[in-house]
Amino acid sequence: MSKVDQKITFYKEVMDNMAISYEDELFDKITRGLGPSIFKRDAASVSTSDPSELLTVKQNFLMKKLGLEDGAYLDDAIAAVANKMGRTNRVKYRAIFYYLLVKELGQESKI
Repeated sequence: MSKVDQKITFYKEVMDNMAISYEDELFDKITRGLGPSIFKRDAASVSTSDPSELLTVKQNFLMKKLGLEDGAYLDDAIAAVANKMGRTNRVKYRAIFYYLLVKELGQESKI
């Protein structure tokens, strides 16, 4: 099993523990699309308490990668995902966060 496959398996276990359902193929595509960042401690998670981090998620993933137009709905989606993952959950893995954003916004076809 490759290191990426190990990470994907780990993330799926985390989602199972959080009672978050997932589509295997979509989640795999999103995780593989993150490349080596999933192996870097700081880059592997999203800090929802840092406004600049949330702006980066909005601009680089939602607007550039998914091609969405800027608007309050993107901020609302980010807040909804942060709540879904739990405000007290200190480690919000980027792969899971992005997966939930895609599902929240109904953008599965763009991955």
